[in-house]
Amino acid sequence: MDADALRLLLSRDGLALLDEVSSALDDLGGAVQAVQTLRRRGHDAALVAAVLTQARLRRRGEAKFGPFARSMLFTEAGLEQATRLRVAAQHAGRMRDAGMGTVADLGCGIGGDALAIAGAGCAVRAVDADEVTAAVAGFNLAPLPETSVAHGRAEDADLAGVDAIWADPARRDASGRRLPVVQWSPPLPWLLSLAAQRPMGVKLGPAIDHDRLPADGETQWVTVDGETVEAVAWTGALARQGVRTAALVLDADGAHELAGSPDADAVPMRELGTWLHEPAGAVIRARLIGAVADALDAGVVSERIAYLTTDADVVSPFTQRFRVLATLPLDEKAIQREVRARGIGTLEVKKRGADVDPDRLRRRLRLDGDAAATLVATRIDGRHRAILAERA
Repeated sequence: MDADALRLLLSRDGLALLDEVSSALDDLGGAVQAVQTLRRRGHDAALVAAVLTQARLRRRGEAKFGPFARSMLFTEAGLEQATRLRVAAQHAGRMRDAGMGTVADLGCGIGGDALAIAGAGCAVRAVDADEVTAAVAGFNLAPLPETSVAHGRAEDADLAGVDAIWADPARRDASGRRLPVVQWSPPLPWLLSLAAQRPMGVKLGPAIDHDRLPADGETQWVTVDGETVEAVAWTGALARQGVRTAALVLDADGAHELAGSPDADAVPMRELGTWLHEPAGAVIRARLIGAVADALDAGVVSERIAYLTTDADVVSPFTQRFRVLATLPLDEKAIQREVRARGIGTLEVKKRGADVDPDRLRRRLRLDGDAAATLVATRIDGRHRAILAERA
């Protein structure tokens, strides 16, 4: 969305038409029919294009913001990068519980985290370097008292009177290419230099190198419904004493957390048993596999492979579990014979420690049947194997 489209949307007619179209998009039919319908009613072509684009973004935004998306504005990039409201609520809760009265949001995007932090009772002073994005955030935050949004660089923000800092730096360029940390906007080294002045939380990609993390802080990785979405480096009063890394898993049953020191416990290797357990991405990234293995009385199937195994059927919110059906050579013909003998027509393919293209393998197996299974290409005791299993 450019500045001209935003001006059209923020007009009285634009907002009224957007609310109408957002609530009746399905009734307007497909994109071509919707354009024709609105143009016949005399609406400007540029306004129609802006409204329809925004209405679709609102629909997509419901996956992250639920019903709140119906009254928000979005940019394509801003929606893609925005924190899910459920996750943002976790950030806001930590700010609130630590007694942070005023929080600076440096690089606020469309305002997703600022919404949650303000909703938790903190005053928010937000800033974004992109003028259109800052305006969108201003619209989204307008209903909340004690919030302000400015257009400008994070490095130039006035931090006087601020109790804590929240930052979500842009980690990609305009083409979507990942940038080195010194080229983030704002740069990660500059952000972490502020930790000596105020407590802060910095949202990072989940693949962040542990060597980049603050040595005296806490980093929490987050997995939501099976997808690992972020890491957050917390410093000062926002970091918990004695916690170096943490894994937060959010699922249909609520929030579950492990916290401790990375790689604190060595995990014994064990012969593959009846059950295979795949730790959540947050657990793997936080290097807390040992804590999960200890809780399940499990071992790893091979060194440096993040699959656990047990003979007992034990359940943990920090793993997905699979009942082992067969163990095979990692050989296409052997796998094909086994899946055909079992009538497997739907096959999920996972891999860890094996050079396998899951989509290519699935196509070449020419699956046929009514049964479903999961194939895990990995190493067992250092040797490549295929584990045929079913999700529990």
